[in-house]
Amino acid sequence: MQTHFSLAQLADPGIAESETILRKCVHCGFCTATCPTFVLLGDELDSPRGRIYLIKQMLENDRPADVETVTHVDRCLSCLSCMTTCPSGVNYMHLVDEARIRIEKTYARPLPDRALRALLGFILPYPFRFRIALRGAALAAPLKPILSRFGQLGDRMGAMIALAPLRLPPRSTFPDAGEIKPAGRRLARVALLGGCAQKVLRPGINDATIRLLTRVGVEVVLPKNEGCCGALVHHLGQEEHALAEARHNVDVWTAEIERGGLDAIIITASGCGTVIKDYGFLLRNDPAYAAKAAKVSSITKDVTEFLGTLKLPEPVNRPGLTLAYHSACSMQHGQKITTLPKQLLTAAGFKVRDVPEGHLCCGSAGTYNILQPEIAAQLRDRKIANILTTEPDAVATGNIGCITQIGRGLGLPVLHTVELLDYAYGGPKPAGLASLG
Repeated sequence: MQTHFSLAQLADPGIAESETILRKCVHCGFCTATCPTFVLLGDELDSPRGRIYLIKQMLENDRPADVETVTHVDRCLSCLSCMTTCPSGVNYMHLVDEARIRIEKTYARPLPDRALRALLGFILPYPFRFRIALRGAALAAPLKPILSRFGQLGDRMGAMIALAPLRLPPRSTFPDAGEIKPAGRRLARVALLGGCAQKVLRPGINDATIRLLTRVGVEVVLPKNEGCCGALVHHLGQEEHALAEARHNVDVWTAEIERGGLDAIIITASGCGTVIKDYGFLLRNDPAYAAKAAKVSSITKDVTEFLGTLKLPEPVNRPGLTLAYHSACSMQHGQKITTLPKQLLTAAGFKVRDVPEGHLCCGSAGTYNILQPEIAAQLRDRKIANILTTEPDAVATGNIGCITQIGRGLGLPVLHTVELLDYAYGGPKPAGLASLG
């Protein structure tokens, strides 16, 4: 694609990177076939190709974002399916991130929209605040039918309430910080991201990870003062907040590397993993952090990636369950991890089935199911219908957002891959499987 940026514009690193990305796009349209919003809405501007055109116009003309650009960029899930399909290697992820930053800096959103986005950025990255908010949402559940009378804001608030569990699970059985030694000889030493939303909604995921890793000889470090990875606010266009979270965690993990060495930083939420693996890019222009961030990104592994490097023992429990494997977008498109989780589950004794239209997003996408509840609900229902065609006993996936989204209305257990692996290799039976005998 031809571009016409001035030298003055290209002095901005964000614009220079965007120009490089734009020049790779040949407008072939392959991306439209795999874009969830285009599949649903059929509008060219709700495809990656259409959004690229809108972003190009906004950046090239150095103008504030307008309502048309904001509408269609906001509808993007950042599922990155287009990047998997693109034959030209267009890094749409970095382009749409730059667009969101420009939108937040130049576009005056309506006050209710601004307030909601600020509220999400204030609550979700902080487990204590999030826990309180979820309790409040559970109490407000009876008000949900009334909220639909208040237009878009009411629909979004209703979506928030619907996503909140009526009862929160027990807290983790492990400390928030410290070192957990392996059962036998130490084979590796890793840091485990505690996370924010997942820590509240499903603490059992990290508990299962700790049990499994320590059982096979891995020392697990839970770093003190670790924070949110920044993914949630990053996708809201809150650049400074996201970079502050990234710098904080880079400092925490770098100190741990220097103190005792780390073979990997283990992530159990693939949405977080995609962003942490991108820290090197996000902080590339910060002289104080560029090298440290690149190091952190280079040793960051999804839990299934790391397990794939180990020689696991024979399974202790062989439940013989049939699993529908839902590959989270951030896993298959963001990190290009596709077959490994299924191989691990199969080796553990599960029967694993692929979900039709597996490349399409379930509609979770961070805060998307709150900010775009109608589209998210359509994608969720489509995903559930496809899952049910595989006739599974349960669903396995690698991202807390997908677990929460798909779990609404499915009627089957939705479990993290590592919860199932922990059970197979001698851990306790996940609560979600209790009904299956």
